[in-house]
Amino acid sequence: MKVLTIKQPWATLIMQGDKRFEFRSWQTKYRGDLLIHAGKGIDKEAMKSGKILGKVTLVDCIKCDDDFKGKCLKENKDVYAKSTFIEKFAWQLENAEVFDEPIEAKGKLSLWEYDI
Repeated sequence: MKVLTIKQPWATLIMQGDKRFEFRSWQTKYRGDLLIHAGKGIDKEAMKSGKILGKVTLVDCIKCDDDFKGKCLKENKDVYAKSTFIEKFAWQLENAEVFDEPIEAKGKLSLWEYDI
């Protein structure tokens, strides 16, 4: 199954349903189930993880513009206000399913495969 490594606290915010868009500098044509891996790299005020937290569905890859930025800020200013929006694409994530037991895994760049 495809996996995306995301720094904390963003991985947890996605799994809680508080962050529907993950920003990337690259586009993907992939659509479907995607495991979310909380990498060991962290942003400020977050903790280390290195675990697959759960699964989401990647439903769209949207090219970012000023209108989209405004939409994100209206949706959840607390989450998106810290984004620089320099990334060109927003991956729309839905149907977050948190695993009862996170899976220990070493993260990788880009989309990567993991057999569950």
